[in-house]
Order: sequence, then C-alpha cells, then structure tokens
Amino acid sequence: MLRHTMNRVLGPGLRSPAAPVLRMYHERVVDHYDNPRNVGAFDKNDPDVGTGLVGAPACGDVMKLQIKVDEKSGKIVDARFKTFGCGSAIASSSVATEWVKGKQMEEVLSIKNTEIAKHLSLPPVKLHCSMLAEDAIKAAVKDYEAKRSKLNASQDAAPVEKAADA
Repeated sequence: MLRHTMNRVLGPGLRSPAAPVLRMYHERVVDHYDNPRNVGAFDKNDPDVGTGLVGAPACGDVMKLQIKVDEKSGKIVDARFKTFGCGSAIASSSVATEWVKGKQMEEVLSIKNTEIAKHLSLPPVKLHCSMLAEDAIKAAVKDYEAKRSKLNASQDAAPVEKAADA
C-alpha cells in the first residue's frame, strides 16, 4: 500500500532508497535452471567414471560432477551432475557438463571459472558458483586419474603374483 502511494506521489521512476531492488538472472542462467542439461549420476565404482564432489560452506551449495572417459582415446564421452544450491550453481553445473563433453582430459583442466561466469553473466555475488564448477571438474579428473593409476598398479602386480604361485 505504501509503495503504491509513493509511486503515485513521486512517480514510478522515483523510488525510496529503502525500496527493494529487483535483480534478474541472465537468460542463460534461467535457461540452464529451467532446462538443466545432463542431470543424473553414473556408477561411481565404474573405472571409466571420475567423480568430483565440492561444496561451499558459506552458502550451502553442493555440486557433484561426474565424467565418463573413453579409456583408449582419453576423451570425455559423457558427463552428469547433481547440484543442491541456487539457480546460478545449477546453471554453472549444467554449463560445465556441456563444455567437458568431447574434450580431452588435459583440455577440460583449462576451463576457468571466469569463462563460466562470463558465459552466464553472473554477478560478483554469484562468482562462487562458477568456482565450484571449476573445482568439480578438477576433482572429477583427479578422481578418474587416481582410479586409473590404482587399476594399472593392480594389473601390474597381478602377473608377479601369478609367477610367484607357479
């Protein structure tokens, strides 16, 4: 009622400094929030899957990003995410999964949060969302590489054990 009266007296363009400011998300954020790409999960025990789980305690956002890698070519063939958080966090996750698909492992490590933030036109207060996406990508790659090295080490040790048994 007060706002209506103030608008009539002062005009719609003149607002009180205490009046709330309308903030709007960029259309790309809204699109990725309304129609998120690649939502879901892979089996975390699959040796071809790397899982990155990151969170921001300050705001409560939690992001799980998974990549599926073709062992022979080293290319990421698919990606999935699950995010608990604001629209900017969900949009950042969605964009990240789109950007990593079809790329080599080394290439995705060069994806920076600033690129994601710029693509989504995130305001400074939401930059932590794009930082989470970058961290999730790096964590997924690290997890995949750790699984691969562990698997390769166990395969290298298997012939030695068989020789010892003979």
